[in-house]
Amino acid sequence: MQYSSVDSEARSTRLLDVSDGEAAVVTNSGARSPFLLLGDHAGRGIPTRLADLGLSEADLGRHIAWDIGVAGLGERLSAMLDATFIGQRYSRLVIDCNRDPARADSIPAESDATTIAANRDLSAADRAARVSEVFAPYHARIARELDARAARGLPTVVVALHSFTPVLRAFQRPWRFGVLHLGDSAFSAAVLAALRAGEDAAAVGDNEPYRMDEVDFTVPHHAIGRGLDYVELEVRQDLLADAAGQQAVAERLARILPDALRNCPA
Repeated sequence: MQYSSVDSEARSTRLLDVSDGEAAVVTNSGARSPFLLLGDHAGRGIPTRLADLGLSEADLGRHIAWDIGVAGLGERLSAMLDATFIGQRYSRLVIDCNRDPARADSIPAESDATTIAANRDLSAADRAARVSEVFAPYHARIARELDARAARGLPTVVVALHSFTPVLRAFQRPWRFGVLHLGDSAFSAAVLAALRAGEDAAAVGDNEPYRMDEVDFTVPHHAIGRGLDYVELEVRQDLLADAAGQQAVAERLARILPDALRNCPA
């Protein structure tokens, strides 16, 4: 699936200013580690022209806007594993880069009971600008990194990093970590086993708190689509709330991920 850049007829609805920055933020490009780290919801930026989507600073700091702690976790893991980390700069309320943009919920009008008024009644041109200037460049950057790795003969395992809110709709989530997969990933199974060996197994969800399904875009498109193994990791956000927590989780994953890869069938 290809998504083209904004064309000349759509310049009047162009979304990003030069001051806003590229959608993809890349750390340690070209690293030789077998792991490619991705953060679909790492950022909480809002393009200047969208005027914070009409939301308060408090709402933009909540889980509805981004995966809290993933940017710091990805940067730390990148350094520990000598791995490339590609994070997405803009809030998933601008456009969710882990959803096919053809889906209505890729640009949500509501999230966890919060209305996103600026996302209501968008024109086709407005939606197209978010796809072509945020979604498409982010995924194109992932594709370029994977192409470059393949050209160098480097093996690749895709590690998609996410975080989840401890409480959703008054439900206290019991998990600390979650491993999401489609039942086709030896690496995901090995990571799940390693995480469960280190703590109460009930605290590590197997396709919890979310199930990987047809809603997910990034792993199916970039990993499964190329025949690469993968894991989609969910970390509870209170574990990543500050630098110390991000460091602790990164240190743990920096041990687990290489061990899990060694334990995968050849």
